[in-house]
Amino acid sequence: MGLSFLSRRALAVGAVVVAGVFGLSACGTGASSDDAASSNAPAAGGPKLVTPGKLTTCTNLPYEPFQFKEGDKVVGFDVDIVDLAAKKLGLTQEIVDIDFAVIKSGAAMAAGKCDVAAAGMTITPERQANIDFSVPYFDATQALLARKGVNVKTLDEIKAQGLKFGAQASTTGLDYAKKQGLSPKEFADSPKELLGLQSGQADVIIQDLPVVLTWLKKPEIADKFELVASLDTGEQYGVGLKKGADPVLLKAIDDAITTAKSDGTYEQIFLKWFGKKPGELG
Repeated sequence: MGLSFLSRRALAVGAVVVAGVFGLSACGTGASSDDAASSNAPAAGGPKLVTPGKLTTCTNLPYEPFQFKEGDKVVGFDVDIVDLAAKKLGLTQEIVDIDFAVIKSGAAMAAGKCDVAAAGMTITPERQANIDFSVPYFDATQALLARKGVNVKTLDEIKAQGLKFGAQASTTGLDYAKKQGLSPKEFADSPKELLGLQSGQADVIIQDLPVVLTWLKKPEIADKFELVASLDTGEQYGVGLKKGADPVLLKAIDDAITTAKSDGTYEQIFLKWFGKKPGELG
């Protein structure tokens, strides 16, 4: 319909409506605005987010000291690392607890459950087929934790002695053991893996070294179990993002990690959670 058929009243009403629409749009661009919750459209120059104003992180709890609950709050090394990027973007980090298999497959990010994943996740070619990773933020090492009195130092000795061996499902520790010809009993998560060792379902388990060291800080575990070997598998953790990651978000995470490593912030966070400097864990 042409403008010649519109009355002055209609034009006036239309102008008010248009002005109202533009006014609402302007309010929705601020990350801290209440109106932002009605849309996941990114702020000007900012990343597209699952929830406006928040950097939503998928993880698998507990995995101390990388992420675990302290009261009602989720804390840990990974949490602090992602917080660096969240603050850089002017966002608040919100954490979603989800099965690790769904994280490592990339399904969690693809389904819009979260913007990023930080779950002590090793960068591997298989995972890179479905996930984009940040620059590495942690050099990982596997460890063998055994019942005291079990005399082993290697995976070959575990196999030769026919010992009951356990690993966490969907992890690189499990993959590494399988490549060495073992068939570990699989446990759904790290607490169940430790419980398997404590209950006699396993004589020895394989798990990331920092997790094992954290367990051994507890007297009831250190009294009955011991670290028997550290296995340098050359792994590195990365923050995961949806395949074809938002370049603004990926750059913010990479820049936050790189800057933290150069200005001393990374070392401070490392000391906070591991009690040692990077490279000193073993």
